[in-house]
Amino acid sequence: MNTPLPHAERLEALTRLLADWHWLWSPAPFTHAGAPWPERAPAGEIAACLQALDDARCQRLQQRPFDASPLAAWLPVDELARLVRVPDGAPPIQAPEAWAAHVGGRKWQQMLAFAPQVAIGQGQALVEWCAGKGHLSRLLARRHDGSICALEWQPALCESGQALAERQGLEVTLVEQDVMAPSVSRHLGDADRVVALHACGDLHVRLLELAREQKVAISLAPCCYQRTRDKIYRPLSRQAQQQAERHGLSLDRDALALSVQETVTASQGERRKREQANAWRLGFDALQRRLRGVDDYLAVPSLAYGRMPERFEDFCRWAAREKGLTVPDGIDWDAYRRRGEACLQRVNRLELVRHLFRRPLEVWLVLDRALWLEEAGFEVSLSQFCPRALTPRNLALVAQPT
Repeated sequence: MNTPLPHAERLEALTRLLADWHWLWSPAPFTHAGAPWPERAPAGEIAACLQALDDARCQRLQQRPFDASPLAAWLPVDELARLVRVPDGAPPIQAPEAWAAHVGGRKWQQMLAFAPQVAIGQGQALVEWCAGKGHLSRLLARRHDGSICALEWQPALCESGQALAERQGLEVTLVEQDVMAPSVSRHLGDADRVVALHACGDLHVRLLELAREQKVAISLAPCCYQRTRDKIYRPLSRQAQQQAERHGLSLDRDALALSVQETVTASQGERRKREQANAWRLGFDALQRRLRGVDDYLAVPSLAYGRMPERFEDFCRWAAREKGLTVPDGIDWDAYRRRGEACLQRVNRLELVRHLFRRPLEVWLVLDRALWLEEAGFEVSLSQFCPRALTPRNLALVAQPT
C-alpha cells in the first residue's frame, strides 16, 4: 500500500482545492429556483451535464461521488479522491454475542470496529468522553480487564448505564459530568487514555484542548463539526490557520454541516420519507414565492417524519401558518406537488457537486485536529476504522504524547 501523505502536505492540497472551488460547492441548490452558481465557466456546462443524468446514474453518484464521475471533465475528481484516501485501521475485534446485550446492532458493530483503536496496557486508566450509557466502556472493560471512568452529563443515562455495568459485574463508573465545565479536567489527571466514539463538535474540541494541556493519549472518532458556538470556523492548528488565510478559505456552519451530510445507513423507508418531505418543501417553496411575490427561499421549521401531515395540502397549510402567510382558495395542490417533485429531481442532480467536496471537507477538518495535536508534540495517526456502510463518520484519530 502507498505511504499516506504527511498530514501537513495533505491539508495544504485540500485547502487549495476547497478554496479554488468554494464558489461552486458552497451554494445550496435546495434554496435556489435554478442553478445556484454565478455565471462563470464551467458552471453552465456542469449544470447541463448533471441535468442530463438518468435516475440510476444520479443515485450511483450520490453513493459513490468519485467513481466514474462525469464532473471529472471540469473538476479535480481524481485529485480529491487521492487526498481523501485514508488507510484502513485494524480489523474489528471478535466478541461474544452476550456482550452486545442492550446495544443496537449497528452501534455494536461500530464499537467492535473502533475498539482496536484503543491501545491500553495492564493497569492503565481509561476515560470515556461523552459516554451515554457507557456501552463502549463496558466493551473495553471486558476486553482489557480493567476499570473505566465514563463521563456523561445526562443523569438518566448515567443511572441506566451504571445499572447495566453492575448487573454485568464490570468495573465501569458512570460519572455525571458536563465535559465543557472546568471541573472535567480532574478526571483526566490520572488517565492514560481518553476515548470518544462520535463526540460532537465543541465537545470533542474540548477533549483535544485538554489532551494537549495534560498530555493524555486519545482515541477519537469525531462527528457533527457544525455543533459549535462559532458562526465561522476558526482553524485549530497553526498550519490550517496559515493555509486558510493564504488561500482565502472560510467555512461557515453550513459548510461544516455539509461535511457530515451523508445518510448511507438510512433504510429504504427512511429515504423515501426524506425524499417526500424534501419534495413537499420544494412544492411549498414554489407556492410561497407566488404568495409573497418575492422570488426568494423561505426557511420552514423542521418536522419529524412521524409528525408530517398525511397530505401535501395539509403540509403547505401548516407551513403557511408557521410563516404567517394566507393561502387563498383555488390552489391547484396537485400542480404544486408535481412541481416540487420536479424541483427535487433538479436539486438532487445539482447537489452532486457538493457531494464531491463533502469528504474532502471532513478530512480537512480532521487533519486540522491532527496537526493541532502534532504541534503540541503528539504522534498522530489517522485511519478509517470501519466501512462507510457501517457509518460514514468512520475516521479515527489516535494520538500519543511523545
